[in-house]
Amino acid sequence: MSTQDLDRVFERVWSLADLLHLPELVKSTTHGTPSLKVKSAFIGRLKDADSFAIHCPLEEKPFLMESAPHIYFETDHYKGWPYILIRLEAISDEELAHRIKLAWLAKAPVKLKKAVSAD
Repeated sequence: MSTQDLDRVFERVWSLADLLHLPELVKSTTHGTPSLKVKSAFIGRLKDADSFAIHCPLEEKPFLMESAPHIYFETDHYKGWPYILIRLEAISDEELAHRIKLAWLAKAPVKLKKAVSAD
């Protein structure tokens, strides 16, 4: 899949992220695919055209994969790491935006989080 194809897939992720108005949330590239960062902290990236890897607390991963296996999964590469894979065709815009915001909250510096909670 070409970079242009991945950019088109990523556009949905970025559009939802942008609507959240989270300070210092930026588009980037990680391991050659489009990604999201807050400042320089990695939040998530396209794994491929079908899936997005996003920050997720380790203790939350089993619950998500059990309660919505059609959306959330992991490969051996992500076992033991605080990231979960999302099937982009299966997740609603609302749920994806929620996951982006949770990842941002987990990775953003305290000063930025305080700015958001003050709004």
